Amino acid sequence: MKYFEKLKENPALKNTLLFLSILGPGIITGSVDNDAGGITTYSVAGALYGYKLLWTLIPSFIALIVVQEMNARMGIVTGKGLADLIRENFGVKITFFIFLGLVAADIGNTATEFAGVAGSMMVFGISKYMSVPIAAIAVWILVVRGNYKTSERIFLLFSFCLLSYIVSAIFAKPDWNNIAAEFLTPGMRFDKDYLSMVLGIIGTTIAPWMQFYMQSAVIEKRIKMEDYKFVIWDVVIGCIATVVVAFFIIVACSATLYKNHIVINEAKDAAIALKPFAGAFASELFAFGLFVASIFSATILPLATAFYVCEAFGFEAGINKKLNEAPQFYALFSFIMVVAVVIILLPNAPLIPITIWTQIVNAMLLPVVLISMIIMVNNKKIMGKYVNNSLQNIVGWITTVVLIVLTAMLILPPLWSFIFKLFKFP
Repeated sequence: MKYFEKLKENPALKNTLLFLSILGPGIITGSVDNDAGGITTYSVAGALYGYKLLWTLIPSFIALIVVQEMNARMGIVTGKGLADLIRENFGVKITFFIFLGLVAADIGNTATEFAGVAGSMMVFGISKYMSVPIAAIAVWILVVRGNYKTSERIFLLFSFCLLSYIVSAIFAKPDWNNIAAEFLTPGMRFDKDYLSMVLGIIGTTIAPWMQFYMQSAVIEKRIKMEDYKFVIWDVVIGCIATVVVAFFIIVACSATLYKNHIVINEAKDAAIALKPFAGAFASELFAFGLFVASIFSATILPLATAFYVCEAFGFEAGINKKLNEAPQFYALFSFIMVVAVVIILLPNAPLIPITIWTQIVNAMLLPVVLISMIIMVNNKKIMGKYVNNSLQNIVGWITTVVLIVLTAMLILPPLWSFIFKLFKFP
């Protein structure tokens, strides 16, 4: 007993145990970023452009770390969610219009997750009319009947399952020399399809809803500023996991689908198409990863949306609260789930356009969220001495400006073309 008492006093052991108790928000937020929409986007990117878009993961990684750290710091210092802070500092009207776009995008995102459930189970011969309702009911029970601690443990387990994509990529036998060259040599094109793909990758890597979930998760864990250094490690590990999984999905699809000129329409097509080139095991692992990611994100996405809407408008919110304590929170969560399931169960639902354009809409809405965040995190009345440093502001503003420029380059040419045709200008 004395030995164990002394062991508990060991500084290294105490820090390790403290880190393990804090571990969760960063890793879960980062991992859930590789959802069905993300997997589809990365798969299509690999199938269409090979290794040529790998370079986008480097600036995405840097921006993701800076943005997630800002979120965590704001949550710890203020004890308030991002939505709550936006309403307090920018007013109800602006908050309403921001969230109108975000909720619409999140319904599309959640529908994409159930498309992933349907697609992955179809690889194993299970109909979407069976897999999607069962998955939706299981997710609803986990959220409504569970609690934060239990849910977080399940989410962390799901996060580790996503590493199956590394095995799929290795089985695909990629050209590592070519990968290194493309990864470290940026190449930009300005045609519509390429820009859409770049925006889609950024939009799925740094999604707007992630920022709201991250801050809410930090608050739910009641983390204090003295534990900030452990939160940073949690954020960094989560961001590394996000980019590593994205990297290997693109690699797997580049080494097989792009190389053999295979066109895919959704993520499950990538799993099926891998089979003749990388073997049945790689194909099934890809489908398994898709299923895990879809269930994982089908839980987190509507949960995050319900969190930030209820926070913004003063309703009780939180997975630790009972159904009668937060009726609006659970009603909104259930509504998003039902709408998403109905969309996916419709015959001939256009899954790929829904998926890709949802990620593009994410990228278009992200600058609005980032501008709000950067303004607030630099406000000493809100953050005290914990405002941003110069490097954090530079990365935050560059990310915002790049997203605005890419969005303008994508939407302005067709918009001008439409206006010219409408008014019959020469």
